[in-house]
Amino acid sequence: MLTRRQILISALTSLAGGTLLKKAGAAPPENEKHPHTKPSSKHQGRTHYTPVVTPNGKTLPYKMKNGVKEFHLIAEPVEREFGPDMKVKCWGYNGQTPGPTIEAVEGDRVRILVTNKLPEHTSIHWHGIFLPNGMDGVGGLTQPHIKPGETYVYEFTLRQHGTFMYHPHADEMVQLAVGMMGFFIIHPQKAENPRIDRDFAIILHEWAIHPGTYRPDPAVMLDFNIFTFNSKVFPAIDHLVVKTGDRVRIRIANLSMDEHPIHIHGHAFRVTATDGGKIPKAGRWPETTVLVPVGATRDVEFIADAPGDWAFHCHKSHHTMNPMGHDIPNTLGVTQKGLEEKIRKMIPGYMAMGETGMAEHADHVKHMTGPKNTLPMMMGKGPFGNIEMGGMFTVVKVRDTLASYNEDPGWYKHPEGTVAYRLDKA
Repeated sequence: MLTRRQILISALTSLAGGTLLKKAGAAPPENEKHPHTKPSSKHQGRTHYTPVVTPNGKTLPYKMKNGVKEFHLIAEPVEREFGPDMKVKCWGYNGQTPGPTIEAVEGDRVRILVTNKLPEHTSIHWHGIFLPNGMDGVGGLTQPHIKPGETYVYEFTLRQHGTFMYHPHADEMVQLAVGMMGFFIIHPQKAENPRIDRDFAIILHEWAIHPGTYRPDPAVMLDFNIFTFNSKVFPAIDHLVVKTGDRVRIRIANLSMDEHPIHIHGHAFRVTATDGGKIPKAGRWPETTVLVPVGATRDVEFIADAPGDWAFHCHKSHHTMNPMGHDIPNTLGVTQKGLEEKIRKMIPGYMAMGETGMAEHADHVKHMTGPKNTLPMMMGKGPFGNIEMGGMFTVVKVRDTLASYNEDPGWYKHPEGTVAYRLDKA
């Protein structure tokens, strides 16, 4: 419990911080920038919060039993289509990876049944959530391991709100590497003001899937070749569809082996929360890129005030690519005249690349052949040609008018005179 001294210090700090921000000419408080100070009519209904959208995923249903919300998670092998013509044999929950998003409200009593249909034991940890020690899910430390065929029950009262995760704490090197993870979102008891209009949740992950194979290699610790949003690669990743003026929250979680700088185009967001809780308003700052550390979550919020198709991606350039050969010679600037024909006699379909850069790879995707179940490095297409991305990349589609959030509005129609153009020589 906070003491009177702590409350006084906190109040004075916030007041001083606000004064300094105003003197420095900083942006006004976030609620002053938002056009809606009250919940809009489109949100009136069964909940006081905006349900989370998990792109390419779903929310886990529950049953009410004597005042307790009861969920059921099944740990099992799953097959996930990362992109066109690439299916990966993973492990996950309820037929998918990442597992379904659990949504509840601060103060809820929850009961989660976890059934193990894996070929080895497992456990499940509620990452960042305050609960009794015996419900923490660390196999061997706080509970016995869940053996194949067994069901364990976790039950606790939610004492906080925010963006959290669930994942195993048993044979983690294997089980995390092959996709066992999911979101646990706890909404506050009272409606947020200003209201969140669109609330998205994206898990960052990276995989080692050798060309021509179907299973992630858990022995690889650093040299990954597939990078995903919610176990999908661009362009198979859902676009984030919003309306002009919407307050948008994107919850980003990272259970991979690397930190990821996630960048948005056309807007600046504020980092509003971590898995440790809300960041006081005086401590938030505007960014266009947020670094999401390993084993952490970050919530970012922004007003979608610029119509268009805006890129949202990891800014490590090789994380926006699909299977890459990391141990090949550098041929940039090397003349390969005549070499391609000679090699093609031994390797049919071979293409010499890299002499003038790798853009030609995207231009010749349809002509490339490779091992079965292996994606090209870049395969997205847009209204002006190839979008030379293929991993941690998607598009935030902001529109003045929308028929539905659930329908892709197509590519943005730019007003006349607002598209960069080629300068023809006189």
